[in-house]
Amino acid sequence: MPSPLNHSAAYRRRRFFNWFPLGLTYATYYMGRYNLNVSSTTMMANFHLSKADFGMIATAGFWTYALAVAFNGPLADRIGGKKSILIGAAGACALNLIIGLLFLNGWQTKIIVGMSLLYAVNNYFQSFGALSVVKVNAPWFHVKERGVFGGIFGIMISSGYFLALTVGGWILSYLPWYWVFLIPSALLAVMFVVDYLVVKDLPSQAGFDDIDTGDATSKDADKDQPVDFAYLVRRVFTNRVILTVIAAEFCTGFVRQGVMLWFVPFLKEVHQIDYGTTLFAIASVGITVGGIAGGLLCGYLSDHLFGSRRPPVAFIFYLGQIVALLWLGATTSPVMASFLIPFTCMWIFGVHGMLSATSAMDFGGTKAAATVAGICDGVQYLASGLTGFALGGALDRFGWGAWTWMIIPFSIIGALLMTRLWNETPLKKTAQAHAGR
Repeated sequence: MPSPLNHSAAYRRRRFFNWFPLGLTYATYYMGRYNLNVSSTTMMANFHLSKADFGMIATAGFWTYALAVAFNGPLADRIGGKKSILIGAAGACALNLIIGLLFLNGWQTKIIVGMSLLYAVNNYFQSFGALSVVKVNAPWFHVKERGVFGGIFGIMISSGYFLALTVGGWILSYLPWYWVFLIPSALLAVMFVVDYLVVKDLPSQAGFDDIDTGDATSKDADKDQPVDFAYLVRRVFTNRVILTVIAAEFCTGFVRQGVMLWFVPFLKEVHQIDYGTTLFAIASVGITVGGIAGGLLCGYLSDHLFGSRRPPVAFIFYLGQIVALLWLGATTSPVMASFLIPFTCMWIFGVHGMLSATSAMDFGGTKAAATVAGICDGVQYLASGLTGFALGGALDRFGWGAWTWMIIPFSIIGALLMTRLWNETPLKKTAQAHAGR
């Protein structure tokens, strides 16, 4: 078996052509999910919805996603990441097409119930996205490279927000608003074909030797045996580190969607920043730039400054969230607000990529990577559901002055949870296992 960190140029090149189309697919998933966010003010105005009404649609999707990943994570561990990403892309493509065609044909009645149902089914298929990316990439990256992969995962997320928010904003500015659903459907169809032709689950399927990844399952005696449900339950629910990461991801979910679901109406109602303006472009493009910067910085600090330890970096980024949210809530300047949205997202996306992707691969191991990623994503979207009807209702009642103050406690709890894992790394676990033999 080759040295896990001395990859050939051919291996690195083939690995790039594996994760890059996956990343583009994941970005189109986002475009087909967060098109609801970017069209929020248009939908509320067109159909006379309150924030609580609109939040109900979002919550239906978030909670369906949360439930779905709990089941689809183990499924992806059994059938493989490639099949999973294809199932998700096909389903999300179909649902976005249906929603767009309904609005194209003048749909006006029972919008809350109908959109809640359709958005929920869309989110069922969307739930295959992150866990498929993690599952495919786990066998291709050694533990010592996965901080960098966390940065790559952050770029994937940020690219998705660029497609959803920036490109979506352009669509809303120049085309009828229902095209914000139709265009992602077409792109998802294209990426389905690309993934089918290019992506491989294992290096050996692409003509290379499989590597020892150095993660939590790389030394298992039964590592080549099929994954069953009992194994996954033991791997996840008896591991203190994984359970703590899951709790932290609940906090990340509330912070992330608390900002992303409501920043568009916040900018319009508080600072009079609308689609097509320079300041909206700064905010939406800045989310992509900030997310990329946060993901890469998080990964670099983890691998090169903290010896592949993820919790210290996550702790720092949770503190960054607190500072950014306090500043965002206090500013009265539209220009400053447009820059503070991406500044806040830099700290949020860094943690999200580090915990949901990198830690899932590290502590779930190659065999259980999708399950851990799925559960992390699931509890994140469980919390996200609270940012829909609950946070939306609170905004209807208390106004925008309370917005960031309702989010900050979750960043504080996330930071405290990371102090409990300060020195944890799967490399330490592997060394301890060898010492005991």
